[in-house]
Amino acid sequence: MAKKKRSALKRIRQTVRRTETKTLGRSAARTAVRSARAAIVAGDDVARAVSAAASALGKAAKRGAIHRNSAARRRGRLAKAAVKAANAT
Repeated sequence: MAKKKRSALKRIRQTVRRTETKTLGRSAARTAVRSARAAIVAGDDVARAVSAAASALGKAAKRGAIHRNSAARRRGRLAKAAVKAANAT
């Protein structure tokens, strides 16, 4: 079996580091959105939950974990759901 080049080993290290960072960002955004949706349904401290979710989505988009248009779409849908819930009550 051929010996791996130094550049290949570096690429492997970079990929592992990048994958871990992006996975953490994506997971944090998902969790924040999930908790914001739960807050919207429950009606408790909606503004803070939606703000935290929007922040998490923005950070994930900035790091490249999700596409920026996807983050914007999710932020918009969350805000829309929050306004709809506020008007319903």
